[in-house]
Amino acid sequence: MSRQRPLSPHLQVYRLPLPALMSITHRMTGIALSTGTVLLAVWLVAIASGVAGFEMAQMVVSHLLGQLVLFGYTVALFYHACNGLRHLFWDMGRGLSVDSVYASGRVALLAAAVLTAGLWAYLVL
Repeated sequence: MSRQRPLSPHLQVYRLPLPALMSITHRMTGIALSTGTVLLAVWLVAIASGVAGFEMAQMVVSHLLGQLVLFGYTVALFYHACNGLRHLFWDMGRGLSVDSVYASGRVALLAAAVLTAGLWAYLVL
């Protein structure tokens, strides 16, 4: 019993599979979207409050940190939407094989990246 044995699964070696990582990320983006929606409502109220509120909201949104928050919000929005569509297909009983789960996960990740990049390219240009 003096021999040190690793824990099973050893946390420094074990990698979560893609579906598990995407499930965790889906939940995290749901929380981020809830928080971001509250910030969006505060932003809209500031804009509706008059010129001073509009200028303050414009200053916050145009700042680098504001841009990063908006970018993160759009990444979370598109990821959550694409992964949600994937879940809808699963609810219909489609795409439940292991190969299909991994393939649809990659498609959802790619679609979220393309949609985010496309939106920001459109906004910047």
